[in-house]
Amino acid sequence: MSTLKQTIVEYANVIQKSKGTSNTDNLKKLFPDSPIYKGEMSDSERVEFYQDIVLDAENVAGYGVNNYSMNFENGVPNFENVETGGNGLPASPYAPNLTSPGPGSSNANDQREMDREIRNVDAINNFGTGLGGLVSPAKTTKNIANMKIGSYISGRSFQGSDGKN
Repeated sequence: MSTLKQTIVEYANVIQKSKGTSNTDNLKKLFPDSPIYKGEMSDSERVEFYQDIVLDAENVAGYGVNNYSMNFENGVPNFENVETGGNGLPASPYAPNLTSPGPGSSNANDQREMDREIRNVDAINNFGTGLGGLVSPAKTTKNIANMKIGSYISGRSFQGSDGKN
């Protein structure tokens, strides 16, 4: 999260310019019944609303989202438990099975197990810092879910997500 205060509903520093600025006085006159101008909405109220109603909710419906759960309905994916092989299964937890189902078939269930060498995940060295895109969601979701707006750590998803403590 940026260290600079972001405008949510409260304008912190309105500068009147000839172009490229909103005219707060005109907006208040045009929308006098807006909850922003009637004092019913504030930055802290909006942050609390978003944290409670969207991020911490068991199931979200409305607010531009059609029935979305922040929780995994069938449990958190664990890459160590991914079944691999033929018959439509992936080649590895990180890659699809690229073999052809064979002549005359477009059915993934007809795929044989991929017989090509699959790169060892431990040998992959991605650019940058952090645990990377190969870490299992089973190892990260609990820490990410416990974060609160305003408590983010610059450059990390959570304490330890940079591979250090």
